[in-house]
Amino acid sequence: MSGATPLDAAWLRRHPLPQPGNDADKNSRGAVLVAGGCREVPGAVLLAGTAALRAGAGRLQLASAASVAVPLALAVPEARVIGLPETEEGAVAAAAAEVLARRGGAADALLLGPGMMGGEPISALLASLLPRLDGPALVLDGAALESLSRQQQAVRRHAGRVVITPHEGEMARLLETGRDTVRADPLGAAREASGRLQAVTVMKGGCTHIVTPEGQAWRHDAGNAGLAMSGSGDVLAGVIAGLLARGAPPLQAALWGVFLHSEAGRILLERQGGIGFLARDLPAEIPRVLASMAG
Repeated sequence: MSGATPLDAAWLRRHPLPQPGNDADKNSRGAVLVAGGCREVPGAVLLAGTAALRAGAGRLQLASAASVAVPLALAVPEARVIGLPETEEGAVAAAAAEVLARRGGAADALLLGPGMMGGEPISALLASLLPRLDGPALVLDGAALESLSRQQQAVRRHAGRVVITPHEGEMARLLETGRDTVRADPLGAAREASGRLQAVTVMKGGCTHIVTPEGQAWRHDAGNAGLAMSGSGDVLAGVIAGLLARGAPPLQAALWGVFLHSEAGRILLERQGGIGFLARDLPAEIPRVLASMAG
């Protein structure tokens, strides 16, 4: 099988994003539900949700552990915030599956996983949620990736509308292999994951690989060290979810999302320096990059 095609602005301009008309309302721009976080890491949901709106989604719902719902609602006044059942440790509990299935079924895109605690609660949540969820495009990120090796059939049920966004460690757990194996051949790992799950894979790294279930692959190696920080992946996942809500198919949303995230980092690098900008700075740059691509 051939290697990966370089991803650049010229390719993206030949595959433009769906654009709302001048008479569009918030419903026509799509609804995103971001579910994740925990008592210790509520900010991941905030970052991802803000990024989804900056990518052009019209409506946002955030769902997280009940103990952090009110602070989230105050921090993101644009969002409807849903408090989910939680464990004693402050993780989203498996009982949240019923709420997320209902709310997710009414959304255009569901992002699941940023900031969630790993372990048994998320495994049980996925086992209950994925078989009963109908309708939305899915982005699986963070802790939602760690038990996918045991949920392959449930993920394949959503074939044609799933994007996964693993980094090296998450990919190693997904494929039940070692980090060194993934590091030696990240493109091969992404192809294997995409084939198993029938999902578009965004294999994050210094060079990011985007792979379809059929094995088509693109690479984007224009990232910078400033993007290697807490919360950066949450922003990327949120951008992809926002583009899915706008009506972009999974591959297009993934390719555009990787590019927009990288370009936002490049702008901040030029303005503020190579390292030290924050993940919360990235979403505000996304509309500028979108506008420049439309010109």
